[in-house]
Amino acid sequence: MYSYSEFDTAFLAKRNAQFRAQVERRIAGNLTEDEFKPLRLMNGLYLQLHAYMLRVAIPYGTLDSAKMRKLAELAERWDKGYGHFTTRQNIQYNWPELKDVPDMLDALAEVGMHAIQTSGNTIRNVTADHFAGAAADEIADPRPVAELLRQWSTDHPEFQFMPRKFKIAVTGSPNDRAVTKAHDIGLRMLERDGARGFEVIVGGGLGRTPMIGKVINNFLPEADLLPYLEAVVSVWNQIGRRDNKYKARIKITVHEHGIDEIRRLVEERFVETRKTFSGVDQQMLREIEAHFAAPAFKSASEASFKDAYHNDPVFRSWADTNLTAHRTHGYKIVSISLKKHGDTPGDASADQMRLMADLAEAYGHDELRISHEQNVILPHVHVSGLPAIHARLKEAGLATANIGLISDIIACPGMDYCALATARSIPIAQEIATAFDDLKREHDIGELKIKISGCINACGHHHVGHIGILGLDRAGVENYQITLGGDHRETAKVGDRVGPGFSADDIVPAVERIVDTYLDLRTSGDEAFIDTYNRTGLAPFKTALYPEAKVAAE
Repeated sequence: MYSYSEFDTAFLAKRNAQFRAQVERRIAGNLTEDEFKPLRLMNGLYLQLHAYMLRVAIPYGTLDSAKMRKLAELAERWDKGYGHFTTRQNIQYNWPELKDVPDMLDALAEVGMHAIQTSGNTIRNVTADHFAGAAADEIADPRPVAELLRQWSTDHPEFQFMPRKFKIAVTGSPNDRAVTKAHDIGLRMLERDGARGFEVIVGGGLGRTPMIGKVINNFLPEADLLPYLEAVVSVWNQIGRRDNKYKARIKITVHEHGIDEIRRLVEERFVETRKTFSGVDQQMLREIEAHFAAPAFKSASEASFKDAYHNDPVFRSWADTNLTAHRTHGYKIVSISLKKHGDTPGDASADQMRLMADLAEAYGHDELRISHEQNVILPHVHVSGLPAIHARLKEAGLATANIGLISDIIACPGMDYCALATARSIPIAQEIATAFDDLKREHDIGELKIKISGCINACGHHHVGHIGILGLDRAGVENYQITLGGDHRETAKVGDRVGPGFSADDIVPAVERIVDTYLDLRTSGDEAFIDTYNRTGLAPFKTALYPEAKVAAE
């Protein structure tokens, strides 16, 4: 795991002192809220529906037990005892008082954490595959690259006031778990003839105009990464629209100019940027890679794991859904669900955070990850420790066996917190999860990704959900639109809008009709929802959702 230098420590101390003075001026009335807004956004502080919200960066989703315990401390001392993990692998605190925020930032700095560039029109927190460095299908660990990008983009003088925010995701696996095609820039690590490089994808993004990114370079040599990305961002920074914030993202720029023209402009700019990189970036990458060496994996008996798996059906159910193959024999990747039926997706209490820190320290080589799906990962666990981990998770309400199932729902904060939201997300997610838990059906249903957004900004990734739900305001009444067939993987696509929306009372029965239709149509229990949908198309699901239309047609 990357260890920050004396320079980083001094940088954070200076930055936090500067913001403390700005907060004092705001409290004293020497700054208006409008004057304070750009200053607080540079430090991850939002003004939401009921209070300020502090968004803390967890670069590429990686942290250790000390960092997790510090996040727990912030939740307990300055919030209401919990934090909310987000789809950008960050954590949000929804109830801090303005006067306390500088103290929160100083506390974070003690463990090398901060809130820089978690907001504003700049390059946001760089995200990565949450199984990075552990996955059996991985070509290479993408986190050193993500750390290089973090260092390059932090306070980059050219990229602090861009047309809009800018998001980058990196994966080192052919199986995309980082949603790279829905980012402004997506990077997929490749190997050709023994050389490492990247497929570079640009112009992805969700929101009011969802688009799947396009390949601008199908194999960029590793040595060219930073100068090429600098060329991409600087071209967009120059020609991206600033007259309309809804048309300012790079996806619109790519759409309006075409990928071929954007590629031409980037290659032209790349000729210039390449000259400014002397190779020190590659030297830095090699130094960063040394921080991400694999832990000292152990050998131990697997008997306790096998015994629990064969004799404890509750443990077996959890193991079947929440464990993933590791690249090292005898190890598993453990996904800890923050989606207990009826709870708020992505929330974790201070006590739960401390428990996860303890488990990482005792059983997981002191590593944790945050997934974009709002769960917590122990990436390196020897199977001998799994029965004990499961027992302690059960005590803390964290042993829900539902990773990838219908109750493992991504949901934005919605109208419960967000000033931009037009409908509630959290209660809908809770009702869906509870309904299917009551019916005890989700394990029979199998993999099914539901994603819910409370407004058109799509922070819940609903466009790429197998079932996507978008909450809108229709004449003062919450109305929920459904899309089907979205895909966030390497086969990414935007879901198909089904038809008119449903009321809050009708949305759960609508989801039940979709699921019933899928179960009737699938060829076997091994055919996942997305595969059935791709085979049959929208028509049978639309008929199930709007039977009155069929009657009218007849």
